[in-house]
Amino acid sequence: MSADPRLIIPLDLPGRAEAEAMVERLGDSVSFYKIGLQLLAVGGMDMARDLKARGRQVFLDWKLHDIGATVEKATAAIVGSGACDLLTVHAQPQVLAAAVRGRGGDRQAKILGVTVLTSLSGQDLAEIGYGMGVEQLVERRIRQAIDAGADGVVASPHEAALARRIGGPDFLVVTPGVRPDWSGKDDQARAATPLEALQAGASHLVCGRPVTAAPEPRAAALRLVDEMARQPA
Repeated sequence: MSADPRLIIPLDLPGRAEAEAMVERLGDSVSFYKIGLQLLAVGGMDMARDLKARGRQVFLDWKLHDIGATVEKATAAIVGSGACDLLTVHAQPQVLAAAVRGRGGDRQAKILGVTVLTSLSGQDLAEIGYGMGVEQLVERRIRQAIDAGADGVVASPHEAALARRIGGPDFLVVTPGVRPDWSGKDDQARAATPLEALQAGASHLVCGRPVTAAPEPRAAALRLVDEMARQPA
């Protein structure tokens, strides 16, 4: 069984050596990796370039959020490195627009707006100070991502159908918080199974600990790929 390019495995590990070991263990079962903030200070960009050189796809989950000029320059530098296929920024209008400007004419790297973190519930949003629920805020940020010219959003499986309906067939809907029935939810407040997420409209699934914390990561990844095959791309 070959890798499913819709499956993204996050390398949320202590250092590059551990991340490289995980890539080695997963072998041909995974073709798309996410590099987040945990690896940023310990060789994350170098690893991203190496993964690309080996024919893998890379999702740089940096969640950029700063003044427009800074985000624009940072995006230009990241995209110019050739080290990513997907790059996240927070889905706020100025940030999204700046990232799209920074990306310029290079459409190989896709800009994704992070709507609402999957660890947050409606109660969490109220405590932060938002005057709307999760779905309302996600919908607003999806529309803002589209208006800014972004390629897609990161949203929980529970809002994937909403993102697909608003964004249309070519809009990227990347869903973290994917947890198969045979694993725990961990810290994901709005989780769903791989099949549920795909049926709702997700284009890509991010699934970490059920694979990377498994005794046999490659077997766990192939089990996910088998489940995903029930919903063809």
